[in-house]
Formats: sequence, structure tokens, C-alpha cells
Amino acid sequence: MKFDAALPPMYLKHVPDAARAAERIGFAALWTTETQHDPFLPHALIAEHTQRIGMGTAIAVSFARSPATLAYTAWDLAQQSGGRFILGLGTQVRAHIRRRFGMDWPDSVVGKLREQIGAMRALWNTWQNGEKLDFRGEYYKITLMSPFFNPGPVEHPDIPVYIAGVNTWRGWPGRPATASTRIPSTARATCARSSSRPSRKARGKRDAAARTWPSP
Repeated sequence: MKFDAALPPMYLKHVPDAARAAERIGFAALWTTETQHDPFLPHALIAEHTQRIGMGTAIAVSFARSPATLAYTAWDLAQQSGGRFILGLGTQVRAHIRRRFGMDWPDSVVGKLREQIGAMRALWNTWQNGEKLDFRGEYYKITLMSPFFNPGPVEHPDIPVYIAGVNTWRGWPGRPATASTRIPSTARATCARSSSRPSRKARGKRDAAARTWPSP
């Protein structure tokens, strides 16, 4: 069994010390939340000031961002961290998406989330393997990637994607996520590996970890 830690809300200047302390204590991973601060920015500092600890978002609000924005950010953090970054996504709820982020709430939550992750993977495949970008769905049509905007391949392209939920997990056919996690009202949650999990080498030490995630 492994134990993770949640980074409390803090300004970026305090993140290096907190990250080094978490690694020194022996936590398996350090997670950020999207509450009072951006969930992604701390990970550039966590990656820079640690060597072993995993890191991820728990969660980043997917419906407040485009698939391309998520793809670029995760790509850079995967490279910066040496493959230690996990992209944890959650949809939030209708009121927050509409009234806090000023975005539209989809007719199908599962459908839009599925497309977001599929579009991200299409972008990653284009950047890593040079495949033509041609993602077409109900919510997103992403077909343009010129060399000027292509970051190119990285050493660790198999970025784990976790999705979160507050209700009983029933999954979805052919789901594109690496894993799912159930976030109940308490602070504990367990990580359930999906049938589309990455290779054993890519999973590494994360494969059988018991995760402690905060409730957003």
C-alpha cells in the first residue's frame, strides 16, 4: 500500500519546500486541487525540486478548459517531470461551470468528457508520432496542427489520465481514460485501473497504489 498527499492551497513560493518535505517523508505522490489556485502551476515546481515523487491534479476541472489547452499543459509537465505527472480530470457541476467559469454545460456529461480525452490523445499522437490530426466529434472538431504550434515528441508520451466521480462508478464502453477514481464525501478514495491501462512499464509504481484524494 502506498500513501499520497494533497498539497494544501498555497502560493507558488511555498511549493518547493512542501514538495521536498512530501518526498522526504516518503509519500508516493503529491496532488493538487482546483480550489483557490490553478492546479497545474505547482507541478512545474514540484518536478524541479523533487526526484522521485509522483504528481498529479486531483482534480483539474475539464469542462473549464479546451482539450488542446489540457493537452499542451500535460505534455509540458510530463516532460518536465520525467514522466511522473498524472492528469486527473473532473467535470465539476453545472452551477460552477456556468456561473464560476462562464462556460456551457453539455447535454451529455459523459459524451463531452469522452471527447475531451479522445481529442487530447489525438493531439498527443500527432505530436509524438506525426499522425495527421483529425478529431471530429459532437462537441469538438480539432483538425489543424501546423509545425509552428507542434511541440514535437517527448520522452514520456504515455500520460496517465484519471477521471473522478462522486457517484457509483459504472464505467463506459471503450473508455479512453487510464484509470478512474471515486471521490466520496470523505477524504479517502481508491483508484480502479481501467481495461485500457498502459503497459506494465508505464504504470510503474503507480499500478497498485491506494490513493488518498481530497474531496473537492
